[in-house]
Amino acid sequence: MPRTQHKIPPWQGWGPLLILPVAVVAFTPPQWPRWLFMWLLSFAILVGCKWLVWRRTPVAGAPVWRHLGYLVAWPGLNPKAFLNSHQHTPTPLSEWGFATRNLLMGMALFWGARYLVPAGQELLLGWLGMTGLVLMLHFGSLHLLSCFWRAIGINAYPLMNTPLASVRVSEFWGKRWNTAFRDLTHRFLFRPLTSRFGIVWATLIGFLFSGLVHEMVISLPAGDGYGGPTIFFLIQAAAMLFERSQFGKKLGFGQGWRGWLFTMLVVTLPAYGLFHPPFVENIIVPFMKAFGAA
Repeated sequence: MPRTQHKIPPWQGWGPLLILPVAVVAFTPPQWPRWLFMWLLSFAILVGCKWLVWRRTPVAGAPVWRHLGYLVAWPGLNPKAFLNSHQHTPTPLSEWGFATRNLLMGMALFWGARYLVPAGQELLLGWLGMTGLVLMLHFGSLHLLSCFWRAIGINAYPLMNTPLASVRVSEFWGKRWNTAFRDLTHRFLFRPLTSRFGIVWATLIGFLFSGLVHEMVISLPAGDGYGGPTIFFLIQAAAMLFERSQFGKKLGFGQGWRGWLFTMLVVTLPAYGLFHPPFVENIIVPFMKAFGAA
């Protein structure tokens, strides 16, 4: 287990993140379903990221079971909070109920989408199924897992922090949507780039990196649609810089209903390019068919 030390070697922890995704791309049999390739690649990246932050976060005194829990039973990427915390505030029953409701709604939408969509409308079917999948995973089962860990005193905050409440694009991506990826990029990308190049270039490079990562797990498995995820995230970066500008502030972006509306439009309208038709038709719909949802 990692121990407190004065200086961590710069190479420490990077091996799995550099090797595992390449191994998946190189050795996954081409006859395997594309959706299986996507999940394998996503899992390889997650495992590499978890190992990286764990190896580069020395923690003294945490019991072995906490380390194992963080590595195999929690998708978050903040090992310091998970391993050091001693939270005693009970998880509200209402939060358990909220997560359970999302799980059930996601299941109903994922397996019930075929009854709502006319025959032949596979793109719409895939979007509904994908929405159900997000509800099941991110807002349902993973939120329940967060409730469990916090109930026994561990600070495993939810990966999704009510993103629909965001009144700024920067709030959506920086505090509310997929906090695990935010923790990773803020630590290893945004913070070092800001100190060296300033916030504008750090924002642009950070979102460009996000676009490239999503190209790897969306466009590469789909075999098409390249450029869509990158454009989506560059739009997010431009919108974030715009809302922080003097003109954006004069328009009321970044606060109140104008900020909320601007954020929702920026996040949702370009999402068609992020989850482009090749991904929906070549990955999501076959995945639904494999599990009897289409």
